Amino acid sequence: MTDLRDAAQNARAWPFEAARAILDRVGGTVPDKGYVLFETGYGPSGLPHIGTFGEVARTTMVRRAFELLSDIPTRLLCFSDDMDGLRKVPDNVPNPDALRAHLQRPLSDVPDPFGEYESFGAHNNARLCAFLDRFGFDYEFISATEFYRSGRFDPVLRRAAERYDDLMAVMLKSLREERRQSYSIFLPISPQTGRVLYVPIRHVDPVAATVTFDDEDGTETTLPVTGGHVKLQWKPDFGARWAALDVDFEMYGKEHAPNTAIYDRICAILGGRPPEHYTYELFLDEAGEKISKSRGNGLSMEDWLRYAATDSLAYFMYQKPKTAKRMSFDVIPRAVDEYHQQLRAYPAQDAEKRLANPVWHVHGGAPPESRMVVPFAMLLNLASVSGARDKDALWGFIRRYAPDASPATHPDLDAAAGFAVRYFNDFVLPGRVFRPPDEAERAAMADLAERLKDHAGSHDPEALQAIVYAVGRDHGFEPLRDWFRALYEVLLGASQGPRFGGFIALYGVDETVALIGRALDGGLARD
Repeated sequence: MTDLRDAAQNARAWPFEAARAILDRVGGTVPDKGYVLFETGYGPSGLPHIGTFGEVARTTMVRRAFELLSDIPTRLLCFSDDMDGLRKVPDNVPNPDALRAHLQRPLSDVPDPFGEYESFGAHNNARLCAFLDRFGFDYEFISATEFYRSGRFDPVLRRAAERYDDLMAVMLKSLREERRQSYSIFLPISPQTGRVLYVPIRHVDPVAATVTFDDEDGTETTLPVTGGHVKLQWKPDFGARWAALDVDFEMYGKEHAPNTAIYDRICAILGGRPPEHYTYELFLDEAGEKISKSRGNGLSMEDWLRYAATDSLAYFMYQKPKTAKRMSFDVIPRAVDEYHQQLRAYPAQDAEKRLANPVWHVHGGAPPESRMVVPFAMLLNLASVSGARDKDALWGFIRRYAPDASPATHPDLDAAAGFAVRYFNDFVLPGRVFRPPDEAERAAMADLAERLKDHAGSHDPEALQAIVYAVGRDHGFEPLRDWFRALYEVLLGASQGPRFGGFIALYGVDETVALIGRALDGGLARD
């Protein structure tokens, strides 16, 4: 622990850089509230998506880095703005027409279209919490509805009424002229319709802490700003929340970056000290468009977990947070194999390299041992050539390659075998195309089959890889990658694939010879 803490002082991994900034913010001492507070925000207007998970995962990585640097206690809050009005009906929910009558009502007052919870906001909050719990995050959940209606937010809301003019001055500078005419930091909730109203405020009483406005039917109405009768517009709400909770760190997507100065100023006017911030790049779908909760484009958390374990998702989130990432299904196999490569490297690394290894951050300093003796990409290819319909079929090959392995002793490999079969059938099989070999490739593959049949030496991957290399060189393939591409396209129906010697060792020498025979006879291309 001492070696790691010493190394952490100068660790260059981005969570440590952020953590050192937080430590400087609190002056290296315990804040008056008794802990350093990390916060993440969630807008439950749609189903939780993979970017939401990424924000909590990355914030947790910073928190764990901070805890290695310092003994100051920490807390992580996940704050859901479920008091926001339902602005539009999401595309990816059942019975969307039933929601139209509830537009502009707080999400916590909108019926759950799935019929499972007391409200749509509660449904989406539960989905978020269930996933975070499954991953094992240490967090506390706060509902904006509870925060407003319980009175926990009241002191800051009263202060907002007292300092209304100062807050409005900040906001009006950022608005177009036509928007300024009707803008107020306060959004009253109609006592008649229950909707969040974007209406001009006639009067704010700083002493009574009330707002006066015309309700939807034109009735002049006065409401207290406390007790959940009024909510703040989202930008003032952001900064007010920082002030109310005394937040020390929050990260958010780059779409918020232009508003950071506004959030900070709002927080300061309301008596708070702005936290350290960290801005990350956005997640993009396969077409390069921003992932949207309401549209449901791009990968969902459930999608990733259908094809890979959660640790590989956290690994993906760690990588280069300030670089935009395309979230498509084809990133999953690579993330799985890279994650396990880092796990295997970790035990032999010194303290400095361990803190630079993503798995330290994924697992909070205690990464497990990798038992993935067969890469995920290899399992995909094995599923392809064997026609495996379930993971038990793959284990017949895995045991030959690794006799000591079993589902009980290698649970990560067992899970990956099941994921590989599922991924193969959903994504690889529909687009798989075998091509016939040209004459030079045909001669080389026939030679490879003969050499494999005659090979009496070791069947370990390196020995078999040497045979594959030798055949490619002897048949004049230059560069040699053209030889391997031919093997992949002719035998596996893909443009790229595994280290071929390892594939032969896993699939079997006799089976590979038979596979080459089928390809040369045209059987694979006919399939």
